[in-house]
Amino acid sequence: MADEPVDAEAIAALRKKRQFKKFQFRGIELDKLLDLSHEELLNYVHARARRRMQRGLKRKPMALVKKLRKAKAACGPLDKPAPIKTHLRNMLIVPEMIHSNVAVYNGKVFNVVNIMPEMVGHYLGEFSITYRPVRHGRPGIGSTNSSRFIPLH
Repeated sequence: MADEPVDAEAIAALRKKRQFKKFQFRGIELDKLLDLSHEELLNYVHARARRRMQRGLKRKPMALVKKLRKAKAACGPLDKPAPIKTHLRNMLIVPEMIHSNVAVYNGKVFNVVNIMPEMVGHYLGEFSITYRPVRHGRPGIGSTNSSRFIPLH
């Protein structure tokens, strides 16, 4: 059974049978989103991002985008690109960055973020948390005497 060559019609039928939900960013499909120009993308992002993009990409964000392009070109078609380290937590995620790996600095370590289509319009810093969330457990050394009462037996 495995030795038989699989024809293209059978593969197409399987694909048609298993249709997944297509990603849309504010009504635009992913392939059309990647083809949008800089000016056309402005119509689909929120006001703060629109203002920032209208004022132009500065030298450091452009350098990051160039490094991401280079990493994508260097890897194979099915491989993940190497993560690019950056401190630019305020960098807006644009469609060109989709399926890239960015290591975002959180003040202590670089957290690797795999950029997905859902992240377009957000900032890189939103995906690299800068604090350790509070874990409410037993009282520690700095607590008051009444809150750390331990019975003798």
